[in-house]
Amino acid sequence: MIAITGANGQLGRLVLDSLLKTVNPAELIALVRDPAKATDLRAKGIEIRMADYNKPETLTSALQGVDRLLLISSSEVGQRRAQHRAVIAAAQAEGVALLAYTSLLHADTSTLGLAVEHRDTEQALAESGLSHVLLRNGWYNENYTASVASAVEHGVILGSAKQGRISSAARADYAEAAASVLTQDGQAGKIYELAGDDSYTLTELAAEVAQQSGKAVAYNDLPQAQYKEALVSIGLPDELAAMLADSDAAAAKGDLYDGSRQLSQLLGRPTTPIAQSVSAALKP
Repeated sequence: MIAITGANGQLGRLVLDSLLKTVNPAELIALVRDPAKATDLRAKGIEIRMADYNKPETLTSALQGVDRLLLISSSEVGQRRAQHRAVIAAAQAEGVALLAYTSLLHADTSTLGLAVEHRDTEQALAESGLSHVLLRNGWYNENYTASVASAVEHGVILGSAKQGRISSAARADYAEAAASVLTQDGQAGKIYELAGDDSYTLTELAAEVAQQSGKAVAYNDLPQAQYKEALVSIGLPDELAAMLADSDAAAAKGDLYDGSRQLSQLLGRPTTPIAQSVSAALKP
């Protein structure tokens, strides 16, 4: 039995889609906070179990009979330490044979503020005695292509990444890699640094958007504090704006770059280039 936490989320659903290509749905368990929102998954033959990171009492029963577990990192930045440790404790209690965790690219050395909670989870796994594998995911193409329409409208991409290179891949690429690891033997103890085959600067991204859209789009590099204020001014919550600005500043230091191509090796194919994701985002 393979269980996926956060199965209602964007990554979780893509992992299940990938698993369904090779795994009997009767061997899959979707762990979700709100089962009412997962009726379509149940219709595919996947078992639905209620599991709430913030309610540890739901986790042990949710993991009964689970052999392999994918712990998708919580979206609630700042609360991940307690949430992830609750899942790990439940996995220990239920004797889960392998836990795969979606961590952050080069989490052990990254200067991203986001890395702190990922390092804590990696430490908790190391101390738990559980057999585990680390999927250190890089940036998603979608982190940038979600704002492509706005970039075309205003003619600018804002950031504070300077000329730091970013090795991103499509969310579906990371999902397919996770599914591959969950269905292979001999994964315990492995650490995968997962990132796109090709890298780009935000200047190059702006040029790609301009070329594909036929509109003038430039990259405007701002100091980190100024970029954060710009994000707040367009309606982003202060904490989210700070996180995005911090991530860009880390990109300037090379923290979102990786040239090992471990992701494409897992996939057995090239990763999705940013140009392809830009094209998809520009489609009406």
